[in-house]
Amino acid sequence: MSSALLLAEPEEATRTFLERHLAQDGFEVVGAEDGEALDLLERVCPDLVLIGDPEGLELCGRLRERNRDVPVILLGVQQSDPVDRVRAFDRGCDDYLDRPFHYDELVARIRAILRRGQGRPRMGVITVGAISLDPAARTCTKEGSLIPLTAKEFDLLHLLIAKAGQVLRREDIMSEVWDPHWFGPTKTLDVHVSLLRKKLDDDPGSPSCIATVRGVGFRFSAPDAPA
Repeated sequence: MSSALLLAEPEEATRTFLERHLAQDGFEVVGAEDGEALDLLERVCPDLVLIGDPEGLELCGRLRERNRDVPVILLGVQQSDPVDRVRAFDRGCDDYLDRPFHYDELVARIRAILRRGQGRPRMGVITVGAISLDPAARTCTKEGSLIPLTAKEFDLLHLLIAKAGQVLRREDIMSEVWDPHWFGPTKTLDVHVSLLRKKLDDDPGSPSCIATVRGVGFRFSAPDAPA
């Protein structure tokens, strides 16, 4: 079965080019013109969304506000800098390509993301202390109460809690949860860890369930577990 792609690209020439070539490469492509992407998202239920600037950041943020788990690749601006990439990943994109991009690289990244999603093993509920994570239902509870998480927060917590007690390096977290081609600052990781701590920790003055290992990365453990 071919994968369905929703293409929200404002440049008509680029959109036409991608629609034609992606279809030739076996994808089902639905092109979205101005203002159509969110409506089509509900009707098409795509396997992946391609979003082009200038509307890319806003559209990606609005999509993530709906807690959609569909992976997103953002086609950025020409000569972007690391700040553009950080902002894109903060809005919830799964991958980011600068313009002008090479078509073959784009297809390789699309297929890598789709394989990653299909290849994840279905795990049972993971419980560490009072926190339980259900990867199949993509829900998180603490002492039985549901904790609302964005798609990226869930992915980050899933990685941390699945390897509870282990120290995960910043670079490995960025590669697994955000972009396997990531380089540069990891500010977006710190932002998401801070948001998770606010949702998961009972007392801001007490040790967090997500501990910072200075100079290395982060470790998840139950609040009452030994450090």
